[in-house]
Amino acid sequence: MRSNKNSWSKNGFRRGVAAVAAGALAATVLAGCTKTDQDGGKSTLERLREAGSITVAFAGEAPYSFEKDGELTGGTIAIDREIFKNLGINEVKGVKTDWAGLIPGLNAKRYDMVSAGMSILPDRCAQAAFSTPLINYTTALMVKPGNPKSLTSIESIRESGATMAAVTGAIEADYAKNAGIEATLVGAQQDGLDAVASGRVDAFAYTAVSQNYLKNNPPNPNVEVTKPFIANLNGKPYNPAGAAVFRSDDTDLLDAYNAEAQKIVRDKAKYMELLGPFGFTEENIPDPALTTEQLCTTGG
Repeated sequence: MRSNKNSWSKNGFRRGVAAVAAGALAATVLAGCTKTDQDGGKSTLERLREAGSITVAFAGEAPYSFEKDGELTGGTIAIDREIFKNLGINEVKGVKTDWAGLIPGLNAKRYDMVSAGMSILPDRCAQAAFSTPLINYTTALMVKPGNPKSLTSIESIRESGATMAAVTGAIEADYAKNAGIEATLVGAQQDGLDAVASGRVDAFAYTAVSQNYLKNNPPNPNVEVTKPFIANLNGKPYNPAGAAVFRSDDTDLLDAYNAEAQKIVRDKAKYMELLGPFGFTEENIPDPALTTEQLCTTGG
């Protein structure tokens, strides 16, 4: 009797597991059908074309993507407007998001893509899909007028014992960590400028084009910007490239975007027409031979 009882218990348990599994499968299928019904079977690109608009996240970093006089503007926004116009999407809306929250918010579907000139790094590629490289950039330091500590690089900050600030989640924070520097983390580029101007830190590291734009719009006599340099990461020079960011499963949207983006990157006159007004130069045009796959694998 004991043996039979155990046998029935085991069989009953197995049937219970099978029932639960079948119920879970049915729920999954139903959920999939519900999503398809809600989307009308349309791809993301088709849905955006039908709506006539796309919502992008931006971090408020000038001159990449920011608000000026209540209007969304910047170099990456100029590229996006051109691309999406060519794709039949005439309106680009923006959602301002802290840098560290850009990819998490994208994957939570709070917006359709990220437009922030985000550098292509292996750990980021594991979380989202990056477009073809759009902007090549170097680093610069924002310091007090006269550069009293003669800072010229991340390494010079470490060697002099100076203090520095970097934006949370930005590549410059990685540069500092890699160099053994405990950087003061700030939420935005204006916070970095304020930290230098107030004397809380000796330097603020950020992309050179951003530093010069921030220093000169409007002109600020309380800081100056060093010459651009290529920072080191993991023991080698790192010359990053920024790109637009999409959810990994939005392949239709990414492929259509890349086809248009590559036309712009390969047309120097068009590139400068779009980005020149924001302080970008021909030096910011990525090498056509540089690929997202390469940067996702090696980081640069």
